[in-house]
Amino acid sequence: MINVNEKFGAFIVPTGIGASIGGFAGDASVYAGEFAKISKLIVNPNVVNAGCFSGIKDNMFYVEGYSIDEFFKGTINLIPSTHNKIGVVFDKAIPKDVLNVHINTIRAVKCVYGVDVSFYEITDEEVGVEFKMEKSGISTGSVKNIQTMLEAAKKLLEKGCDAIALVCLFEDPESDNEDYSNGLGTDPVGGVEAVLSHYISKELKVPCAHSPAFSDYQIYPDLVDGKAASEYITPTFLPCILLGLNNAPKLSVDRGISINNLDYLVMPYNSLGSTPVFEALKRNIPVYAVKENSTALNISPDKISDKIIVVETYKDCLEILKSN
Repeated sequence: MINVNEKFGAFIVPTGIGASIGGFAGDASVYAGEFAKISKLIVNPNVVNAGCFSGIKDNMFYVEGYSIDEFFKGTINLIPSTHNKIGVVFDKAIPKDVLNVHINTIRAVKCVYGVDVSFYEITDEEVGVEFKMEKSGISTGSVKNIQTMLEAAKKLLEKGCDAIALVCLFEDPESDNEDYSNGLGTDPVGGVEAVLSHYISKELKVPCAHSPAFSDYQIYPDLVDGKAASEYITPTFLPCILLGLNNAPKLSVDRGISINNLDYLVMPYNSLGSTPVFEALKRNIPVYAVKENSTALNISPDKISDKIIVVETYKDCLEILKSN
């Protein structure tokens, strides 16, 4: 699955931490795409998701955050897969007109890209998603009834689906970070989106990603920063997760590509207090911290390990990997 002399890396930008690159809408895609030219590459959805667009490439493994952690711990492996059967869970709280927009989106993605979206289920009860911004600049949130989402996902797996897309109703987040449209601050909904996808991944061990639904699906004509623009020109963010899940690797405890195959990990400079970093260091896998990508966190290499390789830019990191 990994050819001899072929590199295999991970390019991660954690969700909801105000990353200056990758903290918006697909704005890390171009950077990750360059790494995917020299190696197979694990990316978390946050790196490539971009509303109606996607930065996913054939050489990328689209893996949700919880599953990435388990991969780095060595408890699951990745089995390359193509043309997954995707099931979509819709929050019962989504109004009928908004639901129809999303169903039309599914039909369009199926028609244009040939993605196999086999079934969808509406939860028996409202999921009840709430999100908030912490003073630290991190986005968080809570879910009142996450169990109803799990039950709907189980029904889709029973119907033969092997990847799950989640769509829950969110309130308009604009007032939580008015600078987001200007390419500043933190995505207000990113933190709680991670809660939703982590839960399903943990419980069901399948590829999973989340897309928010908003009652107001009007497209506004105001000019916004390019880093956020893809989310301002579409009434639904569903296409990007369907395109990512289409070829997302399946998960296995005993088969496929393991952490032992990984050659490197690339992270933002000051968001290093995570499972992938600690596990990579423990296994002597090179960890690169990229200074041009700053976040709302303050967990820099000096607080973690002198083994972490500090580079100024993603381009610098790429040149080092090319020369190795």
